[in-house]
Amino acid sequence: MCAYKDKRRTAAALTYRQAEDIAPVVKAKGHGAIAEDIIARARENDVPVREDETLAELLDQLEIGTPIPADLYEVIAEVFAFIYKVDAEMKD
Repeated sequence: MCAYKDKRRTAAALTYRQAEDIAPVVKAKGHGAIAEDIIARARENDVPVREDETLAELLDQLEIGTPIPADLYEVIAEVFAFIYKVDAEMKD
């Protein structure tokens, strides 16, 4: 049996408001043209983009507006650490 896997680009955007959110929240997600738009908007607003196909697929399973599950905390913490580092380097 051959399983078809959709290889269109997938993207997800997260937000985290420390005082309000219990965990990062999925703000947007999509495939194909929508994914490209999410990435383009991030870049237009100087938001660092990290490409991780596996993580994008996991985040795509979540509903927009929902916090990430606890089993993704560690990997998302790594992503946010990457973003903070890149953001600090861009300001220098």
